[in-house]
Amino acid sequence: MACPEAQRGGLYDLLELTAPAGSNPFTTLNRAVAVAMVHGPEAGLEVLAALAADKRMAGHHRLLAARAHLHELAGDTDEAAAGYFQAARRATSVPERRYLALQAARLTR
Repeated sequence: MACPEAQRGGLYDLLELTAPAGSNPFTTLNRAVAVAMVHGPEAGLEVLAALAADKRMAGHHRLLAARAHLHELAGDTDEAAAGYFQAARRATSVPERRYLALQAARLTR
């Protein structure tokens, strides 16, 4: 039986196939994280790279946070910290801003 992450990734693949092309960039964002859990952070970062060109997602704090998280998983803590700081600056809610700033601070100690 496949691991839950692989199943989740497969479900996101199916969801993207059944939805109109580019209809929900957050589906692609979530799929990128699932891909990273199965195939490694670099594979997830490749999926996220395509979202940077989507005007709805370019500069969105959730895209920046997901990218930072995958950089952290890949061991690139400098890039991860910078990404978390950037995401924190763009987050619109105080709890998200605090959480992302804490993640950045944790990596810069």
